Amino acid sequence: MKKILVALPIVALMAGCQTTNNQGALTGAALGAATGAAVSGDDDRVAGALIGGAVGAAAGNYVGRNNNGNCVYENSAGQRYTAACP
Repeated sequence: MKKILVALPIVALMAGCQTTNNQGALTGAALGAATGAAVSGDDDRVAGALIGGAVGAAAGNYVGRNNNGNCVYENSAGQRYTAACP
């Protein structure tokens, strides 16, 4: 568990240098691995981390792919719209 806590900040720093797709996949994998290890039993934490990491990477890649460099903004009337990120 200590290794995961050490690795998470490193993974988060590496995510800052990636494209949106890679950033989502890397962040999803890190969060999925941490969650998988946390919710699994003592004897299968590695398996939980691997499964969680794989599912998190797939979900993060999907979210990153659908972003396409656009941000969601809200105007003064409360209407939301999408436009290119600054």
